[in-house]
Amino acid sequence: MAELQETKKRRKGLRVALISLVALGMAVTGTGCSVVANNAAPGPATSTAAPSTTPPAVPATIAVNTKDGATSVNPAGEIAAEVTNGTVATAILKETTSGENVAGDLVVSGRKWISKAPLKFDTAYTFDVTAADAGGTKTTKTTKFHTVPASHEADAVMYPGADETVGVAQPLQFVFSEPVVNKEAVEKAIKITTSTGQPGAFRWYSDTLLRYRGAEYWPANSKINVDMKLFGMDIGNGMIGNFNKNYNINIGNKVVMEADAAAHSVSILVNDVVAQTFPATMGDEAFPSASGFMVVTNDKQRYATFKASTIGLKPGDPGDYGSVDVEFATRMANSGIFIHQATPSAMPYLGVANLSHGCIGLSAEGAGWVFNNMRPGDIVHTVGTPNETIAPTDGFGDWNIPFEQYASR
Repeated sequence: MAELQETKKRRKGLRVALISLVALGMAVTGTGCSVVANNAAPGPATSTAAPSTTPPAVPATIAVNTKDGATSVNPAGEIAAEVTNGTVATAILKETTSGENVAGDLVVSGRKWISKAPLKFDTAYTFDVTAADAGGTKTTKTTKFHTVPASHEADAVMYPGADETVGVAQPLQFVFSEPVVNKEAVEKAIKITTSTGQPGAFRWYSDTLLRYRGAEYWPANSKINVDMKLFGMDIGNGMIGNFNKNYNINIGNKVVMEADAAAHSVSILVNDVVAQTFPATMGDEAFPSASGFMVVTNDKQRYATFKASTIGLKPGDPGDYGSVDVEFATRMANSGIFIHQATPSAMPYLGVANLSHGCIGLSAEGAGWVFNNMRPGDIVHTVGTPNETIAPTDGFGDWNIPFEQYASR
Protein backbone atom coordinates (compact mmCIF):
# COMPACT_ATOMS: atom_id res chain seq x y z
CA MET A 1 0.00 0.00 0.00
CA ALA A 2 2.75 2.37 0.90
CA GLU A 3 4.48 1.36 -2.23
CA LEU A 4 1.43 2.21 -4.28
CA GLN A 5 1.25 5.68 -2.77
CA GLU A 6 4.92 6.29 -3.48
CA THR A 7 4.37 5.29 -7.06
CA LYS A 8 1.47 7.74 -7.38
CA LYS A 9 3.65 10.56 -5.92
CA ARG A 10 6.37 9.83 -8.46
CA ARG A 11 3.86 9.88 -11.34
CA LYS A 12 2.34 13.15 -10.10
CA GLY A 13 5.79 14.78 -9.88
CA LEU A 14 6.59 13.55 -13.35
CA ARG A 15 3.47 15.18 -14.78
CA VAL A 16 4.28 18.49 -13.09
CA ALA A 17 7.79 18.36 -14.40
CA LEU A 18 6.51 17.53 -17.86
CA ILE A 19 4.08 20.39 -17.84
CA SER A 20 6.84 22.75 -16.71
CA LEU A 21 9.12 21.51 -19.42
CA VAL A 22 6.46 21.98 -22.09
CA ALA A 23 5.76 25.47 -20.85
CA LEU A 24 9.44 26.26 -20.88
CA GLY A 25 9.75 24.96 -24.44
CA MET A 26 6.89 27.15 -25.60
CA ALA A 27 8.52 30.18 -24.12
CA VAL A 28 11.73 29.45 -25.91
CA THR A 29 10.54 28.04 -29.20
CA GLY A 30 6.95 29.16 -29.53
CA THR A 31 5.92 31.31 -32.46
CA GLY A 32 3.00 33.11 -30.87
CA CYS A 33 3.74 36.84 -30.93
CA SER A 34 1.41 37.50 -28.03
CA VAL A 35 3.26 35.08 -25.94
CA VAL A 36 6.61 36.64 -26.67
CA ALA A 37 5.28 40.19 -26.21
CA ASN A 38 3.53 39.27 -22.96
CA ASN A 39 6.62 37.69 -21.61
CA ALA A 40 9.22 40.21 -22.96
CA ALA A 41 10.66 42.61 -20.45
CA PRO A 42 10.22 46.35 -21.38
CA GLY A 43 13.41 48.01 -22.63
CA PRO A 44 14.45 51.60 -23.38
CA ALA A 45 12.59 53.44 -26.29
CA THR A 46 14.55 53.75 -29.53
CA SER A 47 13.79 56.33 -32.44
CA THR A 48 15.16 56.25 -35.99
CA ALA A 49 13.69 59.73 -37.15
CA ALA A 50 16.23 62.55 -38.08
CA PRO A 51 16.23 65.62 -35.85
CA SER A 52 14.03 68.54 -37.23
CA THR A 53 16.10 71.69 -38.28
CA THR A 54 15.26 74.82 -40.44
CA PRO A 55 17.91 75.67 -43.07
CA PRO A 56 19.14 79.27 -43.05
CA ALA A 57 17.50 81.68 -45.57
CA VAL A 58 19.42 82.35 -48.76
CA PRO A 59 20.61 85.99 -48.66
CA ALA A 60 18.78 88.39 -50.96
CA THR A 61 20.75 90.07 -53.74
CA ILE A 62 19.94 93.33 -55.56
CA ALA A 63 20.65 94.07 -59.23
CA VAL A 64 20.30 97.66 -60.53
CA ASN A 65 20.17 98.35 -64.27
CA THR A 66 22.23 101.52 -63.91
CA LYS A 67 25.91 101.42 -63.13
CA ASP A 68 27.08 103.15 -60.00
CA GLY A 69 28.98 106.29 -60.97
CA ALA A 70 27.51 106.50 -64.50
CA THR A 71 27.78 110.04 -65.87
CA SER A 72 25.51 110.14 -68.93
CA VAL A 73 22.34 108.18 -68.15
CA ASN A 74 19.49 108.75 -70.62
CA PRO A 75 16.71 110.51 -68.67
CA ALA A 76 14.06 108.77 -70.75
CA GLY A 77 15.16 105.31 -69.70
CA GLU A 78 13.65 103.32 -66.83
CA ILE A 79 15.64 102.96 -63.65
CA ALA A 80 15.02 99.51 -62.18
CA ALA A 81 16.12 97.28 -59.31
CA GLU A 82 15.40 93.55 -59.14
CA VAL A 83 15.79 91.31 -56.10
CA THR A 84 16.78 87.62 -56.16
CA ASN A 85 15.89 85.41 -53.15
CA GLY A 86 13.73 88.07 -51.57
CA THR A 87 11.54 91.09 -52.14
CA VAL A 88 11.97 94.85 -52.31
CA ALA A 89 11.46 96.33 -48.86
CA THR A 90 12.05 99.95 -49.87
CA ALA A 91 13.22 101.73 -53.03
CA ILE A 92 13.92 105.46 -53.09
CA LEU A 93 15.11 107.20 -56.26
CA LYS A 94 15.71 110.88 -55.66
CA GLU A 95 17.53 113.93 -56.95
CA THR A 96 20.72 114.09 -54.97
CA THR A 97 20.69 117.85 -54.48
CA SER A 98 17.01 118.68 -54.00
CA GLY A 99 15.93 115.38 -52.47
CA GLU A 100 12.89 115.25 -54.75
CA ASN A 101 11.67 111.67 -55.16
CA VAL A 102 10.93 109.95 -58.46
CA ALA A 103 7.75 107.86 -58.53
CA GLY A 104 7.95 104.15 -59.21
CA ASP A 105 6.02 100.86 -59.12
CA LEU A 106 6.60 97.45 -57.56
CA VAL A 107 6.12 94.56 -60.01
CA VAL A 108 6.89 90.84 -60.29
CA SER A 109 5.29 90.04 -56.91
CA GLY A 110 7.29 92.72 -55.17
CA ARG A 111 10.65 91.57 -56.46
CA LYS A 112 11.20 94.45 -58.89
CA TRP A 113 10.91 98.25 -58.69
CA ILE A 114 10.70 100.40 -61.85
CA SER A 115 10.65 104.19 -62.14
CA LYS A 116 7.56 105.52 -63.90
CA ALA A 117 8.49 109.16 -64.46
CA PRO A 118 11.19 110.58 -66.74
CA LEU A 119 14.29 112.01 -65.13
CA LYS A 120 15.77 115.45 -65.68
CA PHE A 121 18.74 116.27 -67.84
CA ASP A 122 22.05 117.21 -66.24
CA THR A 123 20.95 116.04 -62.77
CA ALA A 124 22.54 113.82 -60.11
CA TYR A 125 20.42 110.99 -58.64
CA THR A 126 20.74 108.60 -55.71
CA PHE A 127 18.98 105.21 -55.75
CA ASP A 128 18.67 103.41 -52.38
CA VAL A 129 17.19 99.90 -52.49
CA THR A 130 16.63 97.63 -49.48
CA ALA A 131 15.73 93.96 -49.94
CA ALA A 132 14.52 91.40 -47.40
CA ASP A 133 15.16 87.65 -47.64
CA ALA A 134 12.78 84.90 -46.48
CA GLY A 135 14.10 85.14 -42.94
CA GLY A 136 13.63 88.90 -42.74
CA THR A 137 17.29 89.78 -43.05
CA LYS A 138 17.72 93.04 -44.97
CA THR A 139 20.32 94.10 -47.50
CA THR A 140 20.78 97.63 -48.89
CA LYS A 141 22.40 98.81 -52.10
CA THR A 142 23.07 102.46 -53.06
CA THR A 143 23.66 103.57 -56.64
CA LYS A 144 24.61 107.10 -57.64
CA PHE A 145 24.58 108.39 -61.21
CA HIS A 146 24.21 111.53 -63.34
CA THR A 147 21.99 112.04 -66.38
CA VAL A 148 23.01 113.33 -69.82
CA PRO A 149 24.78 116.68 -69.39
CA ALA A 150 23.53 119.91 -70.94
CA SER A 151 26.31 119.70 -73.52
CA HIS A 152 24.55 116.69 -75.06
CA GLU A 153 20.96 117.92 -75.05
CA ALA A 154 19.33 118.35 -78.44
CA ASP A 155 16.50 120.83 -78.84
CA ALA A 156 14.43 121.97 -81.81
CA VAL A 157 12.55 125.13 -82.75
CA MET A 158 9.30 124.52 -84.60
CA TYR A 159 7.44 126.82 -86.96
CA PRO A 160 4.54 127.49 -86.96
CA GLY A 161 3.96 127.24 -83.23
CA ALA A 162 1.10 125.71 -81.30
CA ASP A 163 -2.40 126.88 -82.25
CA GLU A 164 -1.13 129.41 -84.79
CA THR A 165 -3.21 130.07 -87.90
CA VAL A 166 -1.27 130.14 -91.16
CA GLY A 167 -1.95 130.09 -94.87
CA VAL A 168 -2.39 127.05 -97.08
CA ALA A 169 1.19 127.14 -98.41
CA GLN A 170 3.05 127.14 -95.11
CA PRO A 171 5.62 124.32 -94.83
CA LEU A 172 6.28 123.00 -91.35
CA GLN A 173 9.82 123.70 -90.22
CA PHE A 174 12.01 122.07 -87.55
CA VAL A 175 15.40 123.59 -86.73
CA PHE A 176 17.56 121.36 -84.51
CA SER A 177 20.15 122.69 -82.11
CA GLU A 178 22.52 119.83 -83.00
CA PRO A 179 23.30 118.02 -86.26
CA VAL A 180 20.95 115.10 -86.86
CA VAL A 181 22.65 111.89 -87.96
CA ASN A 182 19.74 109.51 -87.39
CA LYS A 183 17.45 111.31 -89.82
CA GLU A 184 15.13 108.40 -90.59
CA ALA A 185 14.53 107.77 -86.88
CA VAL A 186 13.75 111.44 -86.33
CA GLU A 187 11.26 111.47 -89.19
CA LYS A 188 9.51 108.44 -87.71
CA ALA A 189 9.35 110.19 -84.35
CA ILE A 190 7.47 113.16 -85.87
CA LYS A 191 3.93 112.17 -86.80
CA ILE A 192 1.99 114.73 -88.83
CA THR A 193 -1.74 114.25 -89.32
CA THR A 194 -4.16 116.49 -91.19
CA SER A 195 -7.89 116.68 -90.66
CA THR A 196 -8.39 116.00 -94.37
CA GLY A 197 -5.86 113.20 -94.77
CA GLN A 198 -3.57 115.34 -96.92
CA PRO A 199 -0.38 113.41 -97.78
CA GLY A 200 2.97 115.09 -97.37
CA ALA A 201 6.70 114.50 -97.14
CA PHE A 202 9.81 115.54 -95.22
CA ARG A 203 12.85 117.16 -96.78
CA TRP A 204 16.21 117.75 -95.13
CA TYR A 205 17.94 120.92 -96.30
CA SER A 206 20.83 120.39 -93.90
CA ASP A 207 21.70 118.32 -90.85
CA THR A 208 19.80 120.81 -88.69
CA LEU A 209 16.97 122.00 -91.00
CA LEU A 210 13.98 119.75 -91.68
CA ARG A 211 10.74 120.74 -93.41
CA TYR A 212 7.46 119.04 -94.21
CA ARG A 213 4.91 120.11 -96.82
CA GLY A 214 1.84 118.66 -98.42
CA ALA A 215 1.68 117.26 -101.92
CA GLU A 216 -0.66 120.18 -102.60
CA TYR A 217 -1.59 123.23 -100.56
CA TRP A 218 -3.19 122.43 -97.22
CA PRO A 219 -6.98 122.50 -97.65
CA ALA A 220 -8.46 125.81 -96.50
CA ASN A 221 -9.74 125.92 -92.91
CA SER A 222 -8.31 122.49 -92.06
CA LYS A 223 -6.16 121.47 -89.10
CA ILE A 224 -2.74 119.86 -88.72
CA ASN A 225 -1.60 117.88 -85.70
CA VAL A 226 2.11 117.55 -84.99
CA ASP A 227 3.11 114.81 -82.53
CA MET A 228 6.83 114.82 -81.75
CA LYS A 229 8.32 112.08 -79.57
CA LEU A 230 11.98 113.03 -79.35
CA PHE A 231 12.58 112.89 -75.59
CA GLY A 232 15.44 110.50 -74.97
CA MET A 233 16.14 109.86 -78.66
CA ASP A 234 19.78 109.70 -79.71
CA ILE A 235 19.79 111.85 -82.85
CA GLY A 236 23.44 111.04 -83.44
CA ASN A 237 26.86 111.60 -81.88
CA GLY A 238 25.39 111.00 -78.43
CA MET A 239 23.09 114.02 -78.68
CA ILE A 240 19.80 113.27 -76.92
CA GLY A 241 16.43 114.85 -77.70
CA ASN A 242 15.08 116.73 -74.67
CA PHE A 243 11.36 117.06 -75.39
CA ASN A 244 8.10 115.58 -76.57
CA LYS A 245 5.47 117.90 -77.98
CA ASN A 246 1.98 117.52 -79.37
CA TYR A 247 0.24 120.55 -80.83
CA ASN A 248 -2.21 121.72 -83.47
CA ILE A 249 -1.88 124.23 -86.31
CA ASN A 250 -4.86 125.92 -87.93
CA ILE A 251 -5.05 126.60 -91.66
CA GLY A 252 -6.91 129.72 -92.73
CA ASN A 253 -8.53 130.68 -96.03
CA LYS A 254 -6.73 130.00 -99.27
CA VAL A 255 -5.16 133.35 -100.18
CA VAL A 256 -3.03 133.54 -103.32
CA MET A 257 -1.45 136.60 -104.90
CA GLU A 258 -0.86 136.29 -108.63
CA ALA A 259 1.80 138.88 -109.52
CA ASP A 260 2.44 139.58 -113.21
CA ALA A 261 5.61 141.56 -113.80
CA ALA A 262 4.86 141.98 -117.51
CA ALA A 263 1.35 143.34 -116.83
CA HIS A 264 2.52 145.43 -113.82
CA SER A 265 -0.36 144.22 -111.69
CA VAL A 266 -1.33 141.83 -108.91
CA SER A 267 -4.55 139.99 -108.29
CA ILE A 268 -5.40 138.46 -104.92
CA LEU A 269 -7.70 135.45 -104.79
CA VAL A 270 -9.45 134.33 -101.60
CA ASN A 271 -10.67 130.74 -101.81
CA ASP A 272 -10.14 130.88 -105.59
CA VAL A 273 -12.24 134.04 -106.06
CA VAL A 274 -10.59 137.32 -107.07
CA ALA A 275 -10.92 139.65 -104.10
CA GLN A 276 -8.54 142.50 -105.01
CA THR A 277 -6.57 143.77 -108.00
CA PHE A 278 -3.90 146.47 -107.70
CA PRO A 279 -1.43 148.13 -110.11
CA ALA A 280 2.17 147.32 -109.22
CA THR A 281 5.79 148.05 -109.96
CA MET A 282 8.21 145.15 -109.69
CA GLY A 283 11.91 144.47 -110.27
CA ASP A 284 13.56 146.32 -113.13
CA GLU A 285 15.88 144.82 -115.77
CA ALA A 286 18.94 145.05 -113.52
CA PHE A 287 17.14 143.59 -110.50
CA PRO A 288 14.21 141.56 -111.84
CA SER A 289 11.75 140.04 -109.41
CA ALA A 290 12.13 136.36 -108.57
CA SER A 291 9.81 134.10 -110.50
CA GLY A 292 7.78 131.22 -109.16
CA PHE A 293 6.45 130.77 -105.64
CA MET A 294 7.20 132.63 -102.43
CA VAL A 295 5.44 132.33 -99.08
CA VAL A 296 4.49 135.28 -96.93
CA THR A 297 6.55 135.18 -93.72
CA ASN A 298 5.74 136.40 -90.22
CA ASP A 299 7.94 139.49 -90.64
CA LYS A 300 5.66 142.50 -91.05
CA GLN A 301 6.82 146.05 -90.45
CA ARG A 302 4.40 148.98 -90.49
CA TYR A 303 7.36 151.27 -91.07
CA ALA A 304 10.66 149.98 -92.39
CA THR A 305 13.99 151.31 -93.58
CA PHE A 306 15.62 149.59 -96.53
CA LYS A 307 19.37 149.91 -97.02
CA ALA A 308 21.08 149.08 -100.29
CA SER A 309 24.08 147.69 -98.40
CA THR A 310 21.95 144.78 -97.14
CA ILE A 311 21.68 143.43 -100.69
CA GLY A 312 25.37 143.95 -101.45
CA LEU A 313 25.24 147.41 -103.05
CA LYS A 314 27.93 149.92 -102.15
CA PRO A 315 28.12 153.67 -102.73
CA GLY A 316 28.90 154.25 -106.39
CA ASP A 317 27.45 150.92 -107.54
CA PRO A 318 24.79 151.11 -110.24
CA GLY A 319 21.43 150.88 -108.55
CA ASP A 320 22.68 151.97 -105.15
CA TYR A 321 19.77 153.75 -103.49
CA GLY A 322 21.35 154.37 -100.14
CA SER A 323 18.54 154.19 -97.63
CA VAL A 324 14.79 154.59 -98.12
CA ASP A 325 11.82 154.52 -95.77
CA VAL A 326 8.75 152.51 -96.72
CA GLU A 327 5.40 151.57 -95.20
CA PHE A 328 3.38 148.37 -94.94
CA ALA A 329 6.36 146.06 -95.48
CA THR A 330 5.52 142.34 -95.70
CA ARG A 331 8.52 140.02 -96.16
CA MET A 332 8.59 137.13 -98.64
CA ALA A 333 12.29 136.20 -98.66
CA ASN A 334 15.27 136.51 -96.35
CA SER A 335 17.26 138.14 -99.14
CA GLY A 336 15.14 141.26 -98.81
CA ILE A 337 12.11 140.72 -101.05
CA PHE A 338 9.03 142.50 -99.68
CA ILE A 339 5.59 143.65 -100.67
CA HIS A 340 5.42 147.30 -99.59
CA GLN A 341 4.07 150.69 -100.38
CA ALA A 342 6.00 152.12 -103.32
CA THR A 343 8.29 155.05 -102.66
CA PRO A 344 6.92 158.49 -103.63
CA SER A 345 9.15 158.60 -106.71
CA ALA A 346 7.78 155.25 -107.93
CA MET A 347 4.09 156.02 -107.38
CA PRO A 348 3.55 157.46 -110.90
CA TYR A 349 4.86 154.21 -112.40
CA LEU A 350 2.44 151.82 -110.71
CA GLY A 351 0.86 149.71 -113.43
CA VAL A 352 3.22 151.27 -115.99
CA ALA A 353 6.84 150.24 -115.42
CA ASN A 354 9.03 148.13 -113.18
CA LEU A 355 11.43 150.20 -111.09
CA SER A 356 12.12 148.22 -107.90
CA HIS A 357 15.06 146.10 -106.82
CA GLY A 358 12.92 142.97 -106.83
CA CYS A 359 10.18 143.94 -104.40
CA ILE A 360 6.51 144.33 -105.27
CA GLY A 361 5.57 147.97 -104.88
CA LEU A 362 1.89 148.85 -104.44
CA SER A 363 -0.21 151.85 -103.59
CA ALA A 364 -0.91 152.65 -99.96
CA GLU A 365 -4.30 150.96 -100.39
CA GLY A 366 -2.81 147.83 -101.96
CA ALA A 367 0.14 147.50 -99.57
CA GLY A 368 -2.14 148.22 -96.64
CA TRP A 369 -4.61 145.52 -97.72
CA VAL A 370 -1.82 142.94 -97.97
CA PHE A 371 -0.38 144.02 -94.61
CA ASN A 372 -3.73 143.67 -92.88
CA ASN A 373 -5.22 140.67 -94.68
CA MET A 374 -2.47 138.34 -95.88
CA ARG A 375 -0.96 136.15 -93.20
CA PRO A 376 2.15 133.95 -92.91
CA GLY A 377 1.74 130.93 -95.14
CA ASP A 378 -0.22 132.71 -97.86
CA ILE A 379 1.32 132.28 -101.29
CA VAL A 380 2.68 134.73 -103.86
CA HIS A 381 3.07 133.43 -107.41
CA THR A 382 5.12 135.63 -109.72
CA VAL A 383 5.16 135.37 -113.51
CA GLY A 384 6.40 137.56 -116.38
CA THR A 385 9.94 137.96 -115.03
CA PRO A 386 13.16 136.50 -116.44
CA ASN A 387 14.65 135.83 -113.00
CA GLU A 388 14.97 132.42 -111.44
CA THR A 389 13.07 131.23 -108.41
CA ILE A 390 14.38 131.95 -104.94
CA ALA A 391 16.46 129.32 -103.19
CA PRO A 392 14.29 126.92 -101.15
CA THR A 393 15.68 128.22 -97.87
CA ASP A 394 15.57 131.92 -98.84
CA GLY A 395 12.32 132.15 -96.94
CA PHE A 396 10.05 129.28 -98.01
CA GLY A 397 10.75 128.48 -101.63
CA ASP A 398 9.65 124.86 -101.17
CA TRP A 399 6.81 125.11 -103.69
CA ASN A 400 9.27 125.62 -106.52
CA ILE A 401 10.28 121.98 -106.14
CA PRO A 402 7.94 119.36 -107.68
CA PHE A 403 6.57 117.13 -104.95
CA GLU A 404 8.09 113.97 -106.41
CA GLN A 405 11.55 115.52 -106.08
CA TYR A 406 10.73 117.07 -102.71
CA ALA A 407 9.78 113.74 -101.21
CA SER A 408 12.68 111.80 -102.67
CA ARG A 409 15.37 113.52 -100.63
